[in-house]
Amino acid sequence: MILVPIARSADELESIYTLNETASTIWDGLDGHRTLAELADLVVSEYAVTKEIALQDLVELMEQLAQVKAVELDTP
Repeated sequence: MILVPIARSADELESIYTLNETASTIWDGLDGHRTLAELADLVVSEYAVTKEIALQDLVELMEQLAQVKAVELDTP
C-alpha cells in the first residue's frame, strides 16, 4: 500500500510513503473509533505477535504517521 500526500501546491508534496503488510492492516483498521488496544488486537489476530509487541509497534507507527500528517492523534 502506498500513501500519496494530497497537497494544494507542488512544494507541499514531500514524498510518497510505502506501508508494509502490517502497517497496511492497521491503516485499513483506522476508522476514528477504534482504540489503540483494539487495533493491537487486530494485529494480534492477523500476525504471530504478542499484544505487548503489537502495542509498542502500533504506537511507533502512529507517531510516524502523525509526523507526516497522515493521521491526527488525540492527546488528552
